[in-house]
Amino acid sequence: MRELQIVNAVELATAYAAAEYVVVLDGDALPLRVGLPASDLEAYWPASRYAFITAWNPASQPRSDSANQAADALLVAQLDAVGATRHAAWAQDPSGQWREPGWLLAGIEETDLLRLAIEFGQAAVLAWHPGEPVRLRMLMPRPSAIPTVPAVEHTDWVAG
Repeated sequence: MRELQIVNAVELATAYAAAEYVVVLDGDALPLRVGLPASDLEAYWPASRYAFITAWNPASQPRSDSANQAADALLVAQLDAVGATRHAAWAQDPSGQWREPGWLLAGIEETDLLRLAIEFGQAAVLAWHPGEPVRLRMLMPRPSAIPTVPAVEHTDWVAG
């Protein structure tokens, strides 16, 4: 199991909450945003629970494409083992300068999602139920001082 060493958890959460998440279903690019419902996605792909996870760049440290692809292949094998249905997706910063592949999941149990995120060194995942806003789940204790900004309003702090 990897341990995350984050210099500024609030800054990281703010960046993740501001990121754009996208999944392509039936040729349509469907955006996901922290704090907003994912109505279009939910209409296309009904499920009891949704999540976004990646195996790329553990601990938010850039790695080579080959290392990231190898980690992704291991994640896919584990997603298959827990029976999670998935579609390729990605996260990117609003300027489009950074993009990271991942998986949009349906039907994965919260315990499996968090276990896999921790195992693959991730600082956060997205998770939500139909009709609810997309939530950012930071895999670390809540910092003592969090500014009141919309970007972190829909963030849960889960000690990893």
